[in-house]
Amino acid sequence: MNIREKILIVEDEKNIAQFIAAVLDGQGYETIQARTGAEGLSMISSHCPDLIILDLGLPDMDGLEILRQLRSWSSLPVVVVSARSHERDKVTALDQGADDYLTKPFHLAELNARIKCIIRRKQQDGEMHINLANIIVYPDRHAVYINEEELVLNRKEFDLLYYFVTNPDRLISKGALAESIWGDYIDQADSFDFIYSQVKNLRKKLKSAGATAEIKAVYGFGYKMVNEE
Repeated sequence: MNIREKILIVEDEKNIAQFIAAVLDGQGYETIQARTGAEGLSMISSHCPDLIILDLGLPDMDGLEILRQLRSWSSLPVVVVSARSHERDKVTALDQGADDYLTKPFHLAELNARIKCIIRRKQQDGEMHINLANIIVYPDRHAVYINEEELVLNRKEFDLLYYFVTNPDRLISKGALAESIWGDYIDQADSFDFIYSQVKNLRKKLKSAGATAEIKAVYGFGYKMVNEE
């Protein structure tokens, strides 16, 4: 069975987002949607998309700020779609790390063609990876390396680590971790003991492997991953 590329559409206009999603779903992609910048950044961490379609005019933050934050830790492909037609806006977005820029209104056939081109180029250039200190994470194949040695993690440990490395220095509550990693099953849990157990195991494995980034517990709230170099 072929694995479908997952595309995150960050667009606050519901009708536009749903129309783009319907067309891309018909082309064989898997699509997910976010209506705000904060939701988009969270879904990048929790859903591991292969490409992002990003509107610049979001209600809570400018799309350029999302690009800036994303490029601090990831090379994930981004196609900007925006009503801003000035050449300066396009140049700024591309300088900030966008892979392509389409001005609204645009033909969906053109968007689809550009997405195919970017994904093909990504596949030719090699795997996407994320670095934090001496940790390298490969989301596509769920692999982790520390000092060029592979670190063996179970699925939940990997999901936790991916969430932490895509949110460096951010204080993350136990509830946010549970919702992101365990999703709908969180309602079946009586406590957060399962999080303590998984995080404890992950911290032990990272330390034993010589990771210079550390998951620190923040009493009464949650965790934060910091680089100790």
